[in-house]
Amino acid sequence: MATTTKRTRPVYEVRIGRIRAAIWENETQNGIRHNVTISRLYKADEQWKDSPSFGRDDLPLVAKVADLAHSWILGVTPEQTPAATEF
Repeated sequence: MATTTKRTRPVYEVRIGRIRAAIWENETQNGIRHNVTISRLYKADEQWKDSPSFGRDDLPLVAKVADLAHSWILGVTPEQTPAATEF
């Protein structure tokens, strides 16, 4: 008897070049929460793979995809945004 494994997928992805942010949705007792994984895509032996390490030139793109992922999460969960703070 074969068993099938249900593979979870991110609810949203942000990709700039080889840098990707995957946004995952988790149901908790306090409602839906989001987590983000950031990876660098590369090709090895004609297969696409990913890595959690980044080179110097990747870092500006890491910052940008993290910012875009943050904006997407805030856009879908406005009730979770903190109250504005005045300085």
